[in-house]
Amino acid sequence: MFNITPMVRNLLIINVVIFILQDRLFPTGQFALYHFSSEYFQPVQLFTHMFLHGGWAHVFSNMFSLFIFGPLLERFWGPQRFLAFYLITGLGASLLYSGVRAYELNEVREDASAYIESPTPMAFYNFLEDHFEGRYQRQFVVEYRRNPDNQAYIEESKSAVKEVYNELVNVPMLGASGAVFGILMAFGLLFPNLELMLLFFPVPIKAKYFVLMYGAFELYSGFNRMPGDNVAHFAHLGGMLFAYILVKMWQRSDYQDNF
Repeated sequence: MFNITPMVRNLLIINVVIFILQDRLFPTGQFALYHFSSEYFQPVQLFTHMFLHGGWAHVFSNMFSLFIFGPLLERFWGPQRFLAFYLITGLGASLLYSGVRAYELNEVREDASAYIESPTPMAFYNFLEDHFEGRYQRQFVVEYRRNPDNQAYIEESKSAVKEVYNELVNVPMLGASGAVFGILMAFGLLFPNLELMLLFFPVPIKAKYFVLMYGAFELYSGFNRMPGDNVAHFAHLGGMLFAYILVKMWQRSDYQDNF
């Protein structure tokens, strides 16, 4: 399982080289994935984002998982199908993430519109707590509460609400995590009873249970995001979902071709 295969090796090299050079040749602001409604969105980002990473820990964790779980899948499918799987699950991850993001941003937009129509200090505080998670100047909120009829404070609060929405729209997503989680799902589906020994869980665990636990954790984290959590949990789930669909489709197709 640990002998590296050609396509896995190529993906590792491409990701690491791009990570090292991305600030010079592949600026995050141009190739990371922005939401469809952002002025920075470009269709090519649906693919380019999966070759960018936010730091050494980010790229290491993704490439380590690719190195551990990818080779066995490549041997099972062959390099061409493995690459297609990697790209399709990465794309699927970005699509599910973007869909969930659209729902979240629509909620923010509706709350912003409601505030602008009826601005009050408490409504302003609630908006910031719900959508900006404490990342704001509390002193202004205190002064606004002391002077709720101050027109200058009201206008400033409206501008702040608009700025929060614009900032959230323009938060990019990047990384190979969607494709990597797709690989994890495929590994669990195709080799369910293969026992794994994990560094953080020093007891043998079958691949199917490992994938189930990881998927459950991502689902819980996606619906119960903690303040400051900038992990794209629904991108991970998107990779797993598209991996499940793709594996089942290929299994059905291969079965029909054999009979």
